[in-house]
Amino acid sequence: METILDRIIAEKRKEVQDLQEFAQLPISSNKEYSFIRYLEKANHLGVIAEFKRASPSKGNINIRIEPDKQAKLYEKNGAAAISVLTDSTFFKGSFQDLKAVRDAVDLPILCKDFIIDPIQIEMAKNHGANIILLIAAALSHSDLEKLYQYAKLQNLEVLVEVHDEEDVEKALRVNPRLLGINNRNLKTFEVDLEVTERLLPIIQPTGAFVISESGIFSREDAQRVRDAGAKGILVGEALMRSSNLSLSLKDLMVPTSKGAIK
Repeated sequence: METILDRIIAEKRKEVQDLQEFAQLPISSNKEYSFIRYLEKANHLGVIAEFKRASPSKGNINIRIEPDKQAKLYEKNGAAAISVLTDSTFFKGSFQDLKAVRDAVDLPILCKDFIIDPIQIEMAKNHGANIILLIAAALSHSDLEKLYQYAKLQNLEVLVEVHDEEDVEKALRVNPRLLGINNRNLKTFEVDLEVTERLLPIIQPTGAFVISESGIFSREDAQRVRDAGAKGILVGEALMRSSNLSLSLKDLMVPTSKGAIK
């Protein structure tokens, strides 16, 4: 039975063919910022604030906001990094959105897409990304290793995303410094924060910085994944819909130690 992830990857294979003539064109200055260095020093959850117009599960989220304006608000209100959806077919994003954010802020930027080919990594870098996403469920071990090493050669940080134990086993073979636990099942799009609680104990002995992704809307949600051991969170929908972005971000930046002073 075909899943949403299957449909997305099939579309990506078509898109990769169309990228050949564009990937080598440098478009944006590639400022160097490290999310890993931020996490090494942070005493609260590092929030990756996401610019996301739409999604297959939610439909349109907020398609009127300009990426540069939203990014500046994220930066002003304490985001540690910014994620930009560059998938156009399913999320209504673009590499132009990535470029606009890069030109607007001085923060690490994550290119969030379904990467299956090195040419997408080149596009991400040339449009200003500092971090790329590799989804374990979408890649064989050999492709994950190949793309991970290629990104490292491009001086990019890599957030390797997992959803279940099989993904974790695959991801840990590349020894990632950044490991994202997606609480959303990319095959069914169901969300449960228990996924972070279940998988984090397997990952913790490696010393990787764990980022909990999806399903985080409140301070209580942030505290829950913090208590499980996450060092950062990726939040899109809650921030894109927020009517008080300053308060929303402040609520999510909980201390990494439960006993720490707010």
